[in-house]
Amino acid sequence: MSQLPSCTVLLIAYRMQHTIAESLRSVLAQDVPCEIIVSDDCSGDESLSVARDVMKGYTGPHRVTIRSTAQNLGLCAHLNELAGLATGEVLVFQAGDDVARPDRVERLLEEFVAHPQAQVVGSAVDDIDERGRLLAESVRGMPRRLDQRAFLRRGRMQTVLGASMAVRRELITGMPALHGFVEDNMLSLRAALVGECRCLPQALLGYRRHGGNLNDWMFDRSDHDYSTYERRNRRVLTMYRQIAADQERCAEARPDLPAERRRLALALAAMYRLEADMREALLDRPRYQWVRLLWRGLRHPGLHRKSAERGLKLLLPRRWFGRGAQIRGYLGS
Repeated sequence: MSQLPSCTVLLIAYRMQHTIAESLRSVLAQDVPCEIIVSDDCSGDESLSVARDVMKGYTGPHRVTIRSTAQNLGLCAHLNELAGLATGEVLVFQAGDDVARPDRVERLLEEFVAHPQAQVVGSAVDDIDERGRLLAESVRGMPRRLDQRAFLRRGRMQTVLGASMAVRRELITGMPALHGFVEDNMLSLRAALVGECRCLPQALLGYRRHGGNLNDWMFDRSDHDYSTYERRNRRVLTMYRQIAADQERCAEARPDLPAERRRLALALAAMYRLEADMREALLDRPRYQWVRLLWRGLRHPGLHRKSAERGLKLLLPRRWFGRGAQIRGYLGS
């Protein structure tokens, strides 16, 4: 095996004072010496104090910086700032409420060495609860290799889980700044634009599930009523448009890439925009205007299943949207 690339672990926190000690200790236990940046997004709690307490008397192999943003930035802007501070060739993401296996960094870096085209490497994770108890083993994985065509075929807008990611630093510093709610899809599509994504089947991280998860907030299904359905879909369609805009900016910024890669990047952006338009139509437009968008979705290899499911909503009053059990009962009666 060739020499591993240099690495910076970005331990990112926002209101994680109760979990950051365990998370930081799991990073300090990594087999590979790393630069570690513990960065709190100006959350105003005790996260930084807890992290500093963990580091008292530390004499291990890692070089650790503990810092805070000057103001609350949100995840994508926080990553932009940290990528500019990091020195490692590869950035390994870890949220301040997750727990890494001791070989996590080494396994991720080995995959970059074995596959030089890889720009993002993630892994499956173990879902854990607030107390660290196992909820589900080896979940949230993806195929071992993903390129632009694979993302177009899959269509479900699922990419490598951001919490599990390691990325080449230039995927952030060498491209337009990240703008938006979440990073997973943007970075996965950037990786496919210039190289490929990879995902290890082994769970290398305990991914903590609780009410404060960004993913759970984005796709909130806590209540089965129309207002929850509407809030969720407005957030998601906005996110999809942010992802589409990011992919378009990156394609424009890289005229050196083969024309086919740039064409596929625009096709991916169009897929995300179509998905956003369909969601918006179901919320705001009269039903006769749904048909054209749904037909486009039915013809798209990655969106046909979702579009067919949405076609059933033509039969239902809007107030029933988000009530899956009631809808199934209505259609089966």
